[in-house]
Amino acid sequence: MFVRIVKMSFHKEHISAFLSMFEEKKAFIKASKGCSLLELYQDKNNPEIFFTYSYWEKEEDLENYRNSDLFKNVWAKTKVFFNDRPLAWSVDKKITLI
Repeated sequence: MFVRIVKMSFHKEHISAFLSMFEEKKAFIKASKGCSLLELYQDKNNPEIFFTYSYWEKEEDLENYRNSDLFKNVWAKTKVFFNDRPLAWSVDKKITLI
């Protein structure tokens, strides 16, 4: 399993549209093969910055999602709201304390 972290920065006037779209699509994204968790975070100091964290079983699962019509549709609608280039990382989770 690994974690995909994506940082996105939006124009203020598009945040509500992004949140509505995310709310509409989140269950479909989470239902993608190999996705075991999907979270959305908003920066406390800069409300224009958001992060998604998604947990994937295999890199192939993430790549299949990224090549899906669902991703292409969501990404096409999302990227027009950006005020900066998005950044993404794939990381291996090492330790969890609960």
